[in-house]
Amino acid sequence: MANGDAFEDAVRLARETATLDVGCHLALVQGPSLLNARPLPETPLQLVAALVRGQIDIYSELRAQIEKILSAGIRPTHLDTHKHTHIVPQVFRTVVRLAAEFGILYVRRPAYALANSYYRRVASAHNIRMTDHFLGFRLTGSLGEESFARAILSLREGTTEFMCHPGSLGPELKRARTRLKESRVRELEALTSPRIRQLMAAESIHLEAFGTSSSDPAGR
Repeated sequence: MANGDAFEDAVRLARETATLDVGCHLALVQGPSLLNARPLPETPLQLVAALVRGQIDIYSELRAQIEKILSAGIRPTHLDTHKHTHIVPQVFRTVVRLAAEFGILYVRRPAYALANSYYRRVASAHNIRMTDHFLGFRLTGSLGEESFARAILSLREGTTEFMCHPGSLGPELKRARTRLKESRVRELEALTSPRIRQLMAAESIHLEAFGTSSSDPAGR
């Protein structure tokens, strides 16, 4: 997140890990605006209200965030949004437009199956790719080895982005305003579990980074 308190530390870690697939987690809620330093809406619902009132320049705000990441020497391979706000069509169209302008091939598939054809048409019109499926939204905060195993067994044919929030529970996270604390440790344990690796191998599931993916453009 370009407007996050730990931005510089994230840049350092990305530089130290050359194989890391880095995306741009675009923020229209929570944290300060990069345009005027004023607080962004606190919740997605407040964001929608602000958009209705014309109080946020989505394009300029998100462009500033991408440019900050690029100026730090990081080349994003994909775009997604904090709190999944690109499920809002107006936001999705802007994210796709910016992906095309910056030559970023992938945008996260919104977790809203009923409008999947709409999102794919918009992405395809700009030659932007999305995975075939998106998984993990409903598992946020409850992902563990057992639920991860069930998720793996539920995978459908094609490419799937699996969203997760692994981490360590240090002093800063304990003080942070988030419900995802102890759950991050459980997720890290699940993601590195030998049992999970064996299950993925048995199911012929292959891990692939956005930066090296050979998937076809969205809608094909």
